[in-house]
Amino acid sequence: MRRLVLGLLALALAAGCGRPPDRAVNAPQVTRTEPANARLAGLSTYPRFGDRDPHDWEGRKPWSYPVHGIDVSRYQGDIDWHKVRRSGVSFAYVKATEGGDHTDTKFRDNWRGAKAAGLKRGAYHYYYFCRPAAEQARWFIKHVPKDTNALPPVLDMEWNHRSRTCRTRPDGATVRAEARKFLNILERHYGKRPVVYTTVDFYRDTGIGRLSGTEFWLRSVAGHPQKVYPGRNWSFWQYSGTGQVPGVAGDVDLNTFRGSPESWLRWSGQI
Repeated sequence: MRRLVLGLLALALAAGCGRPPDRAVNAPQVTRTEPANARLAGLSTYPRFGDRDPHDWEGRKPWSYPVHGIDVSRYQGDIDWHKVRRSGVSFAYVKATEGGDHTDTKFRDNWRGAKAAGLKRGAYHYYYFCRPAAEQARWFIKHVPKDTNALPPVLDMEWNHRSRTCRTRPDGATVRAEARKFLNILERHYGKRPVVYTTVDFYRDTGIGRLSGTEFWLRSVAGHPQKVYPGRNWSFWQYSGTGQVPGVAGDVDLNTFRGSPESWLRWSGQI
């Protein structure tokens, strides 16, 4: 009987030692995956960022997706990219060009800073409807270096309600034809098909979603893309324009990738 009691006591102690400690209430809301793959083990997942104007989400919430990132331009000012990465951000898209004669003044700093911090980063072009697509594509190529480790380029197509120099609103067929030209030129140069970023009204007005062989990054800050863009497959979802991320002063756009950590690493060329 004495041996039995001692044996049971030893088993209880062993079980207690193997139990994980309770998670601290104030612990950072960032987890790291723990599979055998070293790259997955270093990927921050399921971060929760602050938001100056949060939305009360119904259905599936943005933070239920594991991989998140930001997009930035000169409006974010100087960015502490190492702090951004430590906060749980996994990728960043950086504004590079607009139209055929404008470069973002913070592009070089952001392009280099994001890479130095170990973030996957890509560049985006803001489309201007008063210049030919081919001219804009050449302007982007002139200013964004080839980097096999960079994310695919992004073509940002949306109506610019504040433009003082171009109020043109082409019909849907023209928009789609020009978009194809831009995408094809960049794909030939960089070897990667660009992603198209767009907004609810632009998507509705132009039928940009009819572009075949194209991945989409959808802005939807008041509803899940499944509801706002019914039937539309997407790769990225911009769910806030008022995010608060350590390392960035003021508001910043928050985005999530649709897939799992493994699919993110495959999509971004890390495995």
